[in-house]
Amino acid sequence: MPPRASTNARGLLLSLGALVVVGGSLAAGWWLGQHSRGADTQRSTAALQRQADQLRQRLDEGNASDAEQQRLVQLLLVLNQPQEATALLERLADQQPQRWQLRLLLADLHRNNNDRAAAERELRQLLNLSPNRIEALQLMTLLQLEQGRGSQAQTQLKALIEKGSKPALQPQVLPLSLLLGDLQQRMGQMAQATDTYTKLAAEFPRDPRPLLALALLRQELGDDKGAQDALALARQLQRGSKDTRLDQVAASWGLSNLRKAPAAKEPSPETKAPATERPNP
Repeated sequence: MPPRASTNARGLLLSLGALVVVGGSLAAGWWLGQHSRGADTQRSTAALQRQADQLRQRLDEGNASDAEQQRLVQLLLVLNQPQEATALLERLADQQPQRWQLRLLLADLHRNNNDRAAAERELRQLLNLSPNRIEALQLMTLLQLEQGRGSQAQTQLKALIEKGSKPALQPQVLPLSLLLGDLQQRMGQMAQATDTYTKLAAEFPRDPRPLLALALLRQELGDDKGAQDALALARQLQRGSKDTRLDQVAASWGLSNLRKAPAAKEPSPETKAPATERPNP
């Protein structure tokens, strides 16, 4: 029997965009700093401290570039000085309000520092300006779930989905519904999550992400045949793509036969396959 869906498999789902990773060059650099702590900490702490002191001096003199201020935030986190990092990030966010990634990162830093009220305050500023900002909604949903307010998060997401579905289906419904399905899973509402993903697969028949989400859910529930069927359908939609992440999911489940199977012909762009013609995902 293949193993149940692992954390690595779910990470692959996230990387496909079901739950969007923070975007933007500054955000990417900041996250790189977060995830490169291991490499940095192999260096001398004293050397890192000297670099931070130099950047502080440039900041105090008003000569620090955006990249240098960003690097200082990274160093402060590596050196376990979150309060100073938070203060600097707050300063950057106030100085550059158009760079929404800064406020998102600030909210995440507040959450990591267990200041959920401050994190939610930053996120509400973002959502007041852009209610469908999926990155902010993801973090807000997580905060609400952590505080026992998952039902409130569901209500908010469903309202946004309904708004984006009328009078015509809008693209933002896809990431919003994927986020809703993930929230339902985390709340143990597996039947509701299944319904969410199944409906989404019918609404966006050329996007593999709803089917991949459904495959992961079925795998977690022990429905190996259903998981393989959904994964096979998702893979058909990526015929000719160089993206190997679906193959990685298959490999993580030991589905080598699926990885070698030829993909079915993709429907032409002009013809939208009706839901009744799709095998039961």
